[in-house]
Amino acid sequence: MKNLDLQVIQQALKWLEQGNCVWLCTVLATFGSAPRGPGAMLVALQSGNFCGSLSGGCVEQDFLERLGREEFAAHNQIIRYGEGGLAPSLELPCGGVLDVLVERFESDCQSREHFSTLLSALQGRQLVVRHVVLGTTHTYIETDARGCATVVVEPGHVRLRIGAAQRLLIAGLSPVAEFCASFAVALGYEVVVCDPRTELTAHFNVPGVQLIEMLPATYISKGGCHAATAVVALTHDPRLDDLTLLEAVMTPAFYIGAMGSRRTSEKRLERVRRIGKLEDRVVDRIHAPIGLNLGSKTPAEIALAVMSDIVRVNNGIVRGAL
Repeated sequence: MKNLDLQVIQQALKWLEQGNCVWLCTVLATFGSAPRGPGAMLVALQSGNFCGSLSGGCVEQDFLERLGREEFAAHNQIIRYGEGGLAPSLELPCGGVLDVLVERFESDCQSREHFSTLLSALQGRQLVVRHVVLGTTHTYIETDARGCATVVVEPGHVRLRIGAAQRLLIAGLSPVAEFCASFAVALGYEVVVCDPRTELTAHFNVPGVQLIEMLPATYISKGGCHAATAVVALTHDPRLDDLTLLEAVMTPAFYIGAMGSRRTSEKRLERVRRIGKLEDRVVDRIHAPIGLNLGSKTPAEIALAVMSDIVRVNNGIVRGAL
């Protein structure tokens, strides 16, 4: 599974190129217990085909039924699910409330260019802000996203920040790597595995994971990392791990880690520091030993510790706060 936002935008672009008009829904706010957060997206055709998710399923079904009955106007609008929402009000099983932005896009050059720009942003090429003027069909993109929150709702106007989908780059295959890939897919990451060793890649098959038979360091040097990327070296092979770390620390990746004991990690970091002639502040970006200390022993437990630490860092939680 690719990151769900990527799937939504790619499917929307495909439908537009096939001559269909599409409806794009974006969660703007949640109140109480709600299954998905602000920024979650769904794209749909009036025929009922859709991609993405706004909730656990109840909202999607109701929206598609209303869409099929042509209940929505073509202009940009905010609808509410839950208490005080659409009549007859649909009470969510979780008791929450969702405010959802609904937009309609014609199959024209302007719409295709709009979604192509969003796809580029989600692939890490830029950070953009979507401006949606309510009560109209006017939507435009601003490339200067500095200071903009993920979702901003103002009278008559919505701003949505769109950036790179979260990516996990796994440098080299191992039993731990395979479990990491599976966990990351379940967490919604775009997962890329890089390994040039054909004797291992020939037997690798994890649904939703992109396999690239290339040195991880080469992939990184060609632009494989952006600010929403976590890089993990999980092979114990210095020929793969050291080169990966040397390239990764030169990127804006939010997490860089390598598997190994404390003693092995100290030796590895010293090699990386010496070979790359790196300052301590650069080497300090590397999490080694990798992962939270969960007392992990098995490959699955180690992978759980690794992904837990990545989630911790991504959520801005310091170790001492755990």
